[in-house]
Amino acid sequence: MDAHDKPVLIYATYPDTAVAEASGRALVEEGLAACVNILPGMVSLYRWEGAVERGDECVMIIKTRAGLADRVIAAARARHPYTTPAFVVLPVEGGLEAYLDWIAASTRPD
Repeated sequence: MDAHDKPVLIYATYPDTAVAEASGRALVEEGLAACVNILPGMVSLYRWEGAVERGDECVMIIKTRAGLADRVIAAARARHPYTTPAFVVLPVEGGLEAYLDWIAASTRPD
């Protein structure tokens, strides 16, 4: 499998499920992601501008290919309300081959 076709997961956080769902739907409709999972109900504790903050958030896991990761992040960031949103690309080291092939087939070419 070509390096650009290898599946990756992009971990992202959003302020609420409505914002995450709008962004995730656009990514899937545009062929940048095969699927997104939105997990509501997360509490985040983090340091921001010198203070420890607490926020209610949700997590979105974006399933795509390595060759699209930068485009996915750019498209998601354009729709994101945070100044410094969390986007982290995680390599997929294995899994059900048919599922990994589906990710590649469900996303547009680089």
